[in-house]
Amino acid sequence: MELWNSTLGSDFILVGILNDSGSPKLLCATIAVLYMLALTSNGLLLLVITMHAQLHVPMYLLLRLLSLMDLMFASVVTPKTLVDYLHREKTISFGGWALQMLAVLTLGGAEDLLLAFMAYDRYVAICHPLNYMVLLRPRIRWPMLATSWILEVLNAVIHTSYTMHFPFCMSQEIRHILCEIPPLLKLVCVDTSRYELMVYVMGVTFLMPTFVAILASYTFVLVAVLHVSPGKGRQKSLVTCSSHLTVVGMYYGAAMFIYVQPSSYHRPQQDNILSVFYTIITPVLNPLIYSLRNKEVMEAFGRVLGRLTSVQRL
Repeated sequence: MELWNSTLGSDFILVGILNDSGSPKLLCATIAVLYMLALTSNGLLLLVITMHAQLHVPMYLLLRLLSLMDLMFASVVTPKTLVDYLHREKTISFGGWALQMLAVLTLGGAEDLLLAFMAYDRYVAICHPLNYMVLLRPRIRWPMLATSWILEVLNAVIHTSYTMHFPFCMSQEIRHILCEIPPLLKLVCVDTSRYELMVYVMGVTFLMPTFVAILASYTFVLVAVLHVSPGKGRQKSLVTCSSHLTVVGMYYGAAMFIYVQPSSYHRPQQDNILSVFYTIITPVLNPLIYSLRNKEVMEAFGRVLGRLTSVQRL
């Protein structure tokens, strides 16, 4: 097959979920509403945690970081998808594809490690409450988070640079909503089996240890909670942990399907639905799951709202 020049002057053609939908206008409006909800809910959660001093503890600081990452994740993909559909534009430059892939891999991987840190936070809070502020003091917490970001940036740079060096066939059409590795490899004109194996191994390496660590943390938490006398303490712990496990299930389910499942099993429609799920729907659900089932957050939101209302009256 003919090759086309994969340089910064070349373009890919993204045929995403809106173009393949039977009701593209309705789907476009739905995605726009979900994006506004993601911006609003995550923005409010960021505001509440930042303004309320009583929430400046490791658990809520990690939650604030999760909201920030969800905002960035949704904003990397959704605005371009909507603008391209409204302008009848389907192309994305070679450099634009590389930048979006770099951002998606970095944010997705960093969220993977952040969820593991949040599980460790719950384990320490419930199983070692007297040592909570010692084991999660800033001198320990921030280097752990910084290390996770550095590792994910390096991983994203390696995968992006390696993926983009392949020669691509004459067809530049990609049936996907965002820039990810599996759909791009379908355009490559050389054997990519070794690289696909490397993507699989890296996906397992990054996802499975953190997933096992999360399950282990919550196993210890569940055992500790069941030994507590029934009451508000047990109920609060179970509610917090169930919220976290809901988020973990949504994230890891989609991530494992995309990066751990063999490429031969990938279907464009399924991949598009999953991509919409973890780039748009999950950022909407995360703050709702955490805030609506968390009494402290709801009380803090009421106080912050009352404070802002009183300032406006003045």
